[in-house]
Amino acid sequence: MALKVETILLVLVCGAIFSGGNLKNVDAQKICPQFCYDTVAYMTCPSTGGQHLYPKCNCCLASIGCILYEADGTPICTAV
Repeated sequence: MALKVETILLVLVCGAIFSGGNLKNVDAQKICPQFCYDTVAYMTCPSTGGQHLYPKCNCCLASIGCILYEADGTPICTAV
């Protein structure tokens, strides 16, 4: 029985190492809420200047610095 537990632990540790189990990546990933703003009409991003782009559902899904707007030009949020 002890041999089976040791084997399972060894497989788990090796799997974590081979799959790139780098703990620094965990902090860099962000968890985004799964909702869309009903009123978002377009977005702008620093990389494209003032060009109106097809918007993402919410700011968490947009690139950093992009701003989502309502149809009348009211900003909804800025991606961080």
